[in-house]
Amino acid sequence: MDFSNLYRDIIMDHYKYPHNKGLVDDSTYLTIHVNNPSCGDDVVIQLKVEDNVIKDIRQLGTGCSICCSSASIMTNTLKNLNKDDSLNIINEFYNLVMGKEYNKDILKGDALAYSTVSKFPARVKCASLAWKAIEKGLLNEEV
Repeated sequence: MDFSNLYRDIIMDHYKYPHNKGLVDDSTYLTIHVNNPSCGDDVVIQLKVEDNVIKDIRQLGTGCSICCSSASIMTNTLKNLNKDDSLNIINEFYNLVMGKEYNKDILKGDALAYSTVSKFPARVKCASLAWKAIEKGLLNEEV
């Protein structure tokens, strides 16, 4: 079965109708800003973690359909998960977009729409940008 049309539809749906879009004015959220100057993608992620669980993720960005839709899908994929499970999923997403083997028991759902991104190396950064931002936040790296 050729999933390329389905994946394209998922990506375009999240691009046109992004989930968890818009930032909140709440100091309990960690805000992470990342950009990809080579293509103009720019994303802000807000992250609220309580008791080691991601209670909320907000996103706001500009850029290509791959970047913006990936941010939307990332918020749906990781919301309400604990940090360790989220970091495992993020790692498997990186494997997927780089064309490496990934654990199909860990990475599921709409995130699989990026399985062909590895064929377009310049787009790997686009698909990964929001995921890199939340990873920084979860690892408490300087943001």
